[in-house]
Amino acid sequence: MDAPLAERIRPKTLDDYISQQHLVGEKGALTAHIKRGVIPSLILWGPPGIGKTTLANIIAEESKRPFYTLSAINSGVKDVREVIEKAKQSGGLFTTKNPILFIDEIHRFSKSQQDSLLGAVEKGWVTLIGATTENPSFEVIPALLSRCQVYILNSFDKKDLIALLNRAIAEDSIISKKNIELKETDALLQLSGGDARKLLNIFELIVNAEDEPIVITNEKVLEKVQNNTVRYDKTGEQHYDIISAFIKSIRGSDPNGAVYWLARMIEGGEDGKFIARRLVILASEDIGNANPNALMLATSTFQAVSVIGNPESRIILSQCAVYLANSPKSNASYMAIGNAQQLVQQTGDLSVPLHLRNAPTKLMKDLDYGKNYQYAHNYDDNFINQEFLPDEIKNTTLYQPGNNSRENNFREFLKKRWKNKYNY
Repeated sequence: MDAPLAERIRPKTLDDYISQQHLVGEKGALTAHIKRGVIPSLILWGPPGIGKTTLANIIAEESKRPFYTLSAINSGVKDVREVIEKAKQSGGLFTTKNPILFIDEIHRFSKSQQDSLLGAVEKGWVTLIGATTENPSFEVIPALLSRCQVYILNSFDKKDLIALLNRAIAEDSIISKKNIELKETDALLQLSGGDARKLLNIFELIVNAEDEPIVITNEKVLEKVQNNTVRYDKTGEQHYDIISAFIKSIRGSDPNGAVYWLARMIEGGEDGKFIARRLVILASEDIGNANPNALMLATSTFQAVSVIGNPESRIILSQCAVYLANSPKSNASYMAIGNAQQLVQQTGDLSVPLHLRNAPTKLMKDLDYGKNYQYAHNYDDNFINQEFLPDEIKNTTLYQPGNNSRENNFREFLKKRWKNKYNY
């Protein structure tokens, strides 16, 4: 049986590797390491189908190292220790004999499984390369994370994905023999969501279902994919699509959509902590100060799910999802920090006004650090009108309260405090 198209055209060298130029381009963070064969233990973090496994294989090939692969889904401590025993004969830290141990989906390893790697990584018996779609700060134990460099891989952009399709048409041993015209690509790119493996799977599905000459159009792609719906796959295929539908249902105040998509994830075996983490983010991003209790409940939900586990955690997740869906919505705090970051990027590192600076030494006091700062609690109503922004951007309004009862109160409070200084 032929391997899938994504496997058949998997790059073997850095020259064939598409995208991630910030890591493996001419001045990439990993380029020099790979060329010299001096590879630190590292974690590759990014969404599915963007080349994490491929990059690990290329690193091993370019650095001439033995290469061992484990999947966190079906490997345990025993498997890890067997690989480490094989590696012990291969020399010390950062030598060319030092084997690479690649662990796919390392976030699925338990604490004890991750603990079993510590000694080997620290002593240099193996160079660990872990791949994860989840934030390593949450899913990799601190002791192991401190021994690894974390590199973020980005989703493929449109240009990269089209290049992959053209490579398949030109170079694949099977596809290249067919008469194919890539007339339209928008549907392919949209359905792939930046996932190269998903893109190539859909493309191969369509090519194999058509008689030649094969003309790829948006209509044809949508028709074929709708007739070949893939079951929820927590390892990648619909992982991001369904969590997106879940979040958008809550943001849209629809508890029915929320619990449906929640059920889809639960039935598909999704990690409850992943769902709970997204609820914490949503509670702040989409509800915020319209209902501050939302963040507290979401945080408690994450803690409870971490302790309770399946199957009862589904009840806690459902309660939280329904509560958040029924909460008033505001993205005002989310927009405020975005506006502030954009302003910082535009204006650079503006000086802190002297009256706001800390003055712990006599020299700093002599330089007027902290001079003329007015301590709010010394004034009526614990407030005094003074400037808290650099002179270059004074009076800039970055936070606009949302249109809900609580934040409308904020607006009135700020108008009373600041009069006409800010645009409320």
